[in-house]
Amino acid sequence: RAITRRHFGRTMRLFAPLYLSNECVNNCKYCGFSRDNPILRVTLTIEQVVREARHLVAQGFRNILLVAGEHPRFVSDGYLDECIRAIRDFVPTIGIEVGPMEAPEYAQMVQAGAEGLVVYQETYDRALYAEMHTAGPKRDFDWRLACPERGYEGGFRRIGIGALFGLSDWRLEALRLAAHLEHLYRQCWKASFTVAFPRLRPAAGGFTPLTGFPDWALVQTLCAFRQCFPEVGIVVSTREPAKLRDALAPLGVTSMSAGSHTEPGGYTGAGTDDLHLTVRGRRVDLNDKADDARAEGQFGIADTRSPAAVASMLSAQGLDPVWKDWDPAILTPLSHSSGT
Repeated sequence: RAITRRHFGRTMRLFAPLYLSNECVNNCKYCGFSRDNPILRVTLTIEQVVREARHLVAQGFRNILLVAGEHPRFVSDGYLDECIRAIRDFVPTIGIEVGPMEAPEYAQMVQAGAEGLVVYQETYDRALYAEMHTAGPKRDFDWRLACPERGYEGGFRRIGIGALFGLSDWRLEALRLAAHLEHLYRQCWKASFTVAFPRLRPAAGGFTPLTGFPDWALVQTLCAFRQCFPEVGIVVSTREPAKLRDALAPLGVTSMSAGSHTEPGGYTGAGTDDLHLTVRGRRVDLNDKADDARAEGQFGIADTRSPAAVASMLSAQGLDPVWKDWDPAILTPLSHSSGT
């Protein structure tokens, strides 16, 4: 706690994920978006993305993470550019969590207005990684591992990494994650980093965690990373239950999501008129659907409190909820009139 106060004060950055699409070409055994799962899918239009973003801004958020499955047909770099440009005038901090790309593609995202990149390795155990990812470009372990460095080359100033706990032994996973973070600090020294320890949650496909990662182990891992990496940001999402998040908040966490939805259109109901199945890469329209049908989420949320309720919890603990800590205008050169 003292280390965190020294480097971050009593601040807690608040952000929200905005899911653009649950289309995906990968088969990942643990993921609700896995291509073989017979789920309702949708990709939001730019107008719908703006509607979702404005809803989040109305709740107080100025930090939004754009998330999408990996599908070049539905989620191209051009589509992502358009999404970023459409919201950048009223969302000062935009991050992306999408399929890995080349450095020049990342540079386009940065030019469009994104400043944060999040990519989780899922597991650093190569053999288990191959077992968990049975089809699609995500099978390439090394391509994903090098993604943060390509993002740095492309100009991202904030980079987030993590592992998905519940796949490999948690102690080994934490050690490998720490080694990766140490490497990135040396190679990408101009960037700021965040790290996360997400635990598997229920999702379409019914995958059962392979290993345990109990609460005490999560606390131990979080505290160890804070001691080893005093300046790293530590993220805890709504995957974790409310009581645990309340307890973790003063222990070294610096960033939290709140009021999250993991399905496209989850905040406003956008996209429900275009729900469909995707079979072998082809769209299959529905003959009939329930009035309350929604796109499938990536995983279940544990902390369902509103953003305002989470902010109140933080304030009650003497922490300062931070909705905005960045504005692109900071990097805009001041114009000077001639003769002044």
